[in-house]
Amino acid sequence: MRRNKQPVILQDVLVENFAAEGKSLAKVNSKVIFIENTIPGDIVDIQLGKSKKDWAEAFPIAFKKLSANRLQPFCSHFGVCGGCQWQMLPYKEQLAFKQQQVTDHLQRIGKIELPEMLPIIGAEKTVGYRNKIEYTFATRRFIPKDEFKQLRAEGAANNTDSLGEAMQQGAAGFHAKGQFDKVVEIDNCYLQEEPTNAIRKAIVQFAKENNYPFYDIKQHEGWLRNMVIRIATTGEIMVNVVVANANKEMIDGLQKMLLNTFPSITTLLFTINAKFNDSIYDLEPKTVYGKGFIIEKLESFQFKISPKSFFQTNTLQGEKLYQVTRDFAELNGSQVVYDLYCGTGSIGIFCSKQAKKIVGVELIEDAIIDAKENATLNNIEHSFFIAGDVINICNDAFFEQHGKPDVIITDPPRAGMHEKLVKKLLEIEAPVMVYVSCNPATQARDLALLDEKYVVTKIQPVDMFPHTHHIENVVQLKLKENL
Repeated sequence: MRRNKQPVILQDVLVENFAAEGKSLAKVNSKVIFIENTIPGDIVDIQLGKSKKDWAEAFPIAFKKLSANRLQPFCSHFGVCGGCQWQMLPYKEQLAFKQQQVTDHLQRIGKIELPEMLPIIGAEKTVGYRNKIEYTFATRRFIPKDEFKQLRAEGAANNTDSLGEAMQQGAAGFHAKGQFDKVVEIDNCYLQEEPTNAIRKAIVQFAKENNYPFYDIKQHEGWLRNMVIRIATTGEIMVNVVVANANKEMIDGLQKMLLNTFPSITTLLFTINAKFNDSIYDLEPKTVYGKGFIIEKLESFQFKISPKSFFQTNTLQGEKLYQVTRDFAELNGSQVVYDLYCGTGSIGIFCSKQAKKIVGVELIEDAIIDAKENATLNNIEHSFFIAGDVINICNDAFFEQHGKPDVIITDPPRAGMHEKLVKKLLEIEAPVMVYVSCNPATQARDLALLDEKYVVTKIQPVDMFPHTHHIENVVQLKLKENL
């Protein structure tokens, strides 16, 4: 028989520094231990999880002494919903670590010559900064540890299933960490401005009063699944309610309640999702009120955001990110700019006034349709957007038609650029390249490959997501032969 191993407990461990992905680290007998939910200065008892010869992962089971840097988290759901992992850390400290995180990644992974990094650009607005948020409706509510113990005790005392009843009440919020079928019921989320919380609570109350069943993703039963709310700085609000089937009576009832209760909603959509997963990108939202999209602004530029559009989720910081990108491009009106991974064309359009021509390339065809509409919306006639793979598109015939790039802007997903694309960029040899990244680790890997012909000349971290460990970084590169 296989014996269960006893958990390894280490006591009075001093947390010494931050590590990647929002964890902190300590050293015990020369072994590096990565610990969740702690900050430097905490003294904790920990339980080891995965453990190797030189390193281990752990989680705290008791706090013996709290760091002097700790703050009281402002959200009652801190530590339960899994978001905003750094609320207990002063924002100034968050920024210092994020800057250090970028430095560590570029030096440790990139191993290339680097200039002095510019100071990180922090956010003036650290709550209510998201323009998009997604809530999940579920039949099963996640019960936090303290409430779990209380309900179990009540059930034992009264000979009832208090715990089971509480779990099956139906809830709206965010997925509990590591549990796809339970959601943390949210009272007040600080990530997005009102009326986001009011809308979510009104739907929950209306559904319970009218017996609209919440969706059970385990059993694939029920009706009310998800909701995406987008709030633009222009004041426009788009609500997309995702349901399991086209029950006209329920849709009409919920639509009437929402529009009567929240006249500030400018666009209301319903999306029918009968699939086993929550993705809506292969589905077609149906507009039941409004124009089916909202308009967002960055500087003087307008952008049409439809329910499936990708757009920077922090509008105010997104504007700063794009300003850095435009500055790093060093445009004077004579350059042809290639915007790779262009999405809905936001970066290219933002740079358009200082460019001779903008050429946007993106794999997703729907995004290119949005990019063309955004170019038209802003009266930009010197742009060309095409759907496809840069590796296949950027050949001599394409360059002859549209011009060879003087500046390349690349903004890949977290996985970074494919090695074939990096080789293609080395072949193209644009004099200036601007690399916008949401993952400095994969950016560092790509910079090491680009080092064959390019030198990094500027580095600018930008904090897009306060109270999280995520960080954006913009790098300017120039051809070595031109320096």
